Amino acid sequence: MTETAVKPARWSVKIADSILAACVDGVHPKMGNKWGYVSGMALMALDRLTDHTGEAAYREAMRRHMDLFVQEDGSIRTYILEDYNLDHINQGKNLFSLLRRTGDEKYAKAAERLAVQLIGQPRTSEGGFWHKKIYPFQMWLDGVYMSSPFLAEYAKTFGEPRFFDDVANQIALIERKTRNPDTGLLHHAWDESREQRWCDRDTGRSLHVWGRAMGWYAMAVVDALEHFPLDHPQRGQIMGIFHRMAHAIRHAQDYESGLWYQVMDRNGREGNYLEASASCMLTYALAKGIRLNYVAELDSSVVHRAFEGILQRFVTEDEQGVRLHRICHGAGLGGNGKYRDGSYEYYLSEQIVSDALMGVAPFLLASMEMEKLKEEESRRE
Repeated sequence: MTETAVKPARWSVKIADSILAACVDGVHPKMGNKWGYVSGMALMALDRLTDHTGEAAYREAMRRHMDLFVQEDGSIRTYILEDYNLDHINQGKNLFSLLRRTGDEKYAKAAERLAVQLIGQPRTSEGGFWHKKIYPFQMWLDGVYMSSPFLAEYAKTFGEPRFFDDVANQIALIERKTRNPDTGLLHHAWDESREQRWCDRDTGRSLHVWGRAMGWYAMAVVDALEHFPLDHPQRGQIMGIFHRMAHAIRHAQDYESGLWYQVMDRNGREGNYLEASASCMLTYALAKGIRLNYVAELDSSVVHRAFEGILQRFVTEDEQGVRLHRICHGAGLGGNGKYRDGSYEYYLSEQIVSDALMGVAPFLLASMEMEKLKEEESRRE
């Protein structure tokens, strides 16, 4: 890469400042136009950075953007409940922080509106959420991240323990349906109907392990666990799922770089590439799992190597701030128009971009977790 080499610093602050530098009149062009899952993840990261640093400006930016959408009656601008789209739940995770800190009932009403969607969400025969109404009988790993941590925090915030059972079922069911017994990795999605061209006719699983989908799921489990009561009967099962998944992810880590590939079950195959968003998500999830003791016998060198690889392979700095490269712009399955068949060639055909919030937000999350982990390790020495 031609940009200037990176310099050691507190990465979380530098990344966040680079995000906010793109704001116009206090509003980020990618976070102010519609209620969405990527902006929701970025805003959550900014909110957590205030807890991490004590600097209020990051949380204030989150609130400013959320208030563009959350109305006084709890309605959410641009959100349509009847779409039954799990992606639309993710930004709602920020409502709990706002409610705790302001006491404003509009945030409680908005959270309730999103919970109503999940109560009515179409489901598979075993209770798994359809990813979207337009994707019948399909569970995607992405959707577990969008919905499960939200529903777990909703259960904790509003005293609705029955929702913890639903969260545990979502996490366990999709793991059972998508897990490859040979690698321990989870394939991108599962089609109960076996109708989609992208699925295996015997198992219903999609054909490959997409790195970012693994990242979504790993983040979903570690974030949902944080809200579970210690005495919940399925908490141990979820920790067990995270434990074996974490070790499978470790085995898929590229030896030389410490990173993860776009297609994680085809390491080293021609055309495959090390991908930034997945590497950041997996670094975040593993670092948080290690810090909170959700996983045993996983040496922290795994995430230290990964984070160093992210800085060396994906990150540059210039006059605009921190830049992140080699981000898969987006990938999915099925759909109208050009059909996304889930083949190896398909995942490699998607555009590779720089600086997209899809990668930068996980980079910020991973940076905070690595800083917390290093502080914890320093205290133990």
